[in-house]
Amino acid sequence: MYTQAEEGTIYNLIPVEEVKPPKDPRHASKFKSSVRDEFKHNKADHKTMGQAKVPVPTTDNFLKKREKEPKLPTKQEYKYPDEDRRKPPVPKKDDKPLMGLKTTKNFLTINAVENITSVPKKPEKKFADTRIGDTHALEPSGLEPHFIHKKEYGEVPTYLQRRKVEMDRAQEEYDRYVAEHFRRGAMRSLTAEERDAIIDGLKANWEDIHDQYQGLSVVTDTAPKKNRKERMEAQMKQLERDIEMFEKHRVIYIAD
Repeated sequence: MYTQAEEGTIYNLIPVEEVKPPKDPRHASKFKSSVRDEFKHNKADHKTMGQAKVPVPTTDNFLKKREKEPKLPTKQEYKYPDEDRRKPPVPKKDDKPLMGLKTTKNFLTINAVENITSVPKKPEKKFADTRIGDTHALEPSGLEPHFIHKKEYGEVPTYLQRRKVEMDRAQEEYDRYVAEHFRRGAMRSLTAEERDAIIDGLKANWEDIHDQYQGLSVVTDTAPKKNRKERMEAQMKQLERDIEMFEKHRVIYIAD
């Protein structure tokens, strides 16, 4: 540390040489030698630039006639790969066929009999869908009613027959149940007058609630108004279900 007196000396005016710190040694990979050897391995000599010194040709090593022409393989007779499976050639016009085999079959008579006794072929069903007569097959088009040709056509399906039997059995069990309760006096049926009176009473209640519903305020801005409107709507829906049930069933049983 310099003092105030030392800072004012003339020695401080002499430039001081800057001392640079030494650099760290450069990194050397331990694979350097192996990479160099692999790079030089299997390199062909004189591959691009040629030999450094071209050898002088000798007097007996000169270019001869037809020496650079391509050498073709020896000419051989061509054979097809499937020659053993090929059909025999067509006979020539001078060849005479063998006439050793003869037959007494009268082909004219046989063909005539077959054509007379054969069933005529039915024409294919077609339909035209354009004004110029373009035709198409009728069967795959869906216009041909195939279902009417089924064996079970017109018969009641099996699942409907089974369902009818189950419904009849359930109705018989219900009738026995009702008859047993009638016998014990635990159940009775409503008369037509009682049924009509109940329906009229339900409709009158619905009309009363409906009149009150029509008198409600259109704007339901408070909770009591909203609750009252919802309660009236629920009551009218319940009355509608009850009226529908009574009108749907002619016979109604009640327990005493």
